[in-house]
Amino acid sequence: MDFLTLFLIYLCFVLTTVALLCICSGRKESFLARSVDGASQVLSFVIPTQLQRATQRVLHRLFHTRSCLFVVLHIALQAAVYGEYTWEVFVYCWELQFHLLPLLLPYLLLAGNMGCFVLCSRADSGIITKSNHASLVKIYAYDGVLFQKGIVCPTCNMEKPARSKHCSFCSTCVHRFDHHCVWVNNCIGAFNAKYFFLYLFTLSAMAATIAIITAAFLIQVVLLSNVMHGSYIDDQGREHAVEILFLIQHLFLTFPRIVFMLGFVILLTLVLGAYCCFNLYLALTNQTCNEWYKSRRSGCSHHLTLQPHDRRVVYKNVYSKGVWMNLKEIFKPPTALESKKK
Repeated sequence: MDFLTLFLIYLCFVLTTVALLCICSGRKESFLARSVDGASQVLSFVIPTQLQRATQRVLHRLFHTRSCLFVVLHIALQAAVYGEYTWEVFVYCWELQFHLLPLLLPYLLLAGNMGCFVLCSRADSGIITKSNHASLVKIYAYDGVLFQKGIVCPTCNMEKPARSKHCSFCSTCVHRFDHHCVWVNNCIGAFNAKYFFLYLFTLSAMAATIAIITAAFLIQVVLLSNVMHGSYIDDQGREHAVEILFLIQHLFLTFPRIVFMLGFVILLTLVLGAYCCFNLYLALTNQTCNEWYKSRRSGCSHHLTLQPHDRRVVYKNVYSKGVWMNLKEIFKPPTALESKKK
């Protein structure tokens, strides 16, 4: 087996491992995590040590430190999609006399999305410092299950306010910590959660709009060509009526880049749409991603159980104030003064 083949096998394994570890995040002792760890140990006997160390350094750089790589990838993907949309889909749709406003809608969404992206990546997420610690610790009460009073962050050497968490990427504690987003290269916390929510919404809308316009163009091409009423001859010389599979193959051969882009943005719309709905659910129930994961683990973690061992803690979200107030809190985070009035 040559070195290139060995490297490709190892690279595939590493990428699979990263995906599985992302799924296993927050479940340190899960069966899947143990399986990945066992497979890593087995392959460590086959893969050269230098290659292992180089891969570990690269993965640590990508997934455990702040890096602009995903930001560059994010911009490159947007540029590729909009380049294809502009030079082919937009031109073809204009020739077919589509209305101008729907064709310009993706550009309007792009402008809004880039604005939210800049604000989300550059804004203060809610970094806890010695100067603002006293005011931030008064905003939220400790629930006694997910957040305990008196827990000190060993890195920042400060007591953790309720709903805060230390981010290993940024090496700071963040107020109302949600998660660290590699795509904006910043933490999502109390003060930039509104920008992230709008960024995610406009990104989903962009993908959906481009997918709809592109699909409408291809449908119009099919209707104008009248190909659905035709037939084709297979390899054995038999005549068949045009089917969906043949139609897709025909469109792919005629507009390969457009069909490939359509498949990509449809997949992106489904993934982003699901994630957008999940974030909307968290906003309406006044939860963060960090709290959602921790609450799922608290039901089976004995060290969080404050009752006898034969009974498990039933976690109750004490921070929810109703749908409207929960949504308002995203766009106007409470201050210590407002917390005292309540």
